[in-house]
Amino acid sequence: MALSGVFGPEAEWPRQDLIALSTEFDADLVAEAYRAGVFPMPLHDAGWPPDAMGWWSPVHRGILPLDDLRVTRSLRKSAKHYVVTVDADFDAVIRRCADPARPSGWIDEAIISVYTELNRLGVAHSVEAWTPAGDLAGGLYGVSLGGLFAGESMFHDAALGRDASKVALLGLASVLDDETEGRLLDVQWVTDHLATLGAVAIDRVDYLRLVSEALAQPAPDWARATQGAISVTSAWRA
Repeated sequence: MALSGVFGPEAEWPRQDLIALSTEFDADLVAEAYRAGVFPMPLHDAGWPPDAMGWWSPVHRGILPLDDLRVTRSLRKSAKHYVVTVDADFDAVIRRCADPARPSGWIDEAIISVYTELNRLGVAHSVEAWTPAGDLAGGLYGVSLGGLFAGESMFHDAALGRDASKVALLGLASVLDDETEGRLLDVQWVTDHLATLGAVAIDRVDYLRLVSEALAQPAPDWARATQGAISVTSAWRA
């Protein structure tokens, strides 16, 4: 399992979620980080340099098993009220996720710039949930490398429906779950919101093994997914 790269072997990482700091931050480094089981998140707290980038690999990593997605009856009903698309408006999604009014906001202009470049390169993708009137009600974005999709952030517009981000996640699951074995949906940490959908926490070493396996799998057909509205019904199973 050779995932170390510039971050070194996992055995040498500290037994904590934050494993490294840097002032360097660009698209190539970010892609390499995900291949190593690491992701960036700025350190905006007092005491850190203003351009300090934290590199994280949670000791207990959140994943969402595609074959155990929990879809309630009410969420199935909500899903019928949205149109779900892929990469229809990456800029709008990441900027809504970056809304400074959100609690614990961490997405800054450096993050927006690099992930927008990754989207241009076909590495980062967004999933949108729209109302029938064409309003963006919710969405998410993340990084796709082989069979790994690393979710970064999601949002919903409370005025347009609290389930919109979950519906976008169902859309993502529909794209990923195309009968290809070994796909991995990484959600970083398990939140109450994600736990309702079936997210679980696993030990870091187990996550790194799954990443190694997922990277060897083919990527979803993102080009096909962007051709129109996608169905979310395949994300739940009878």
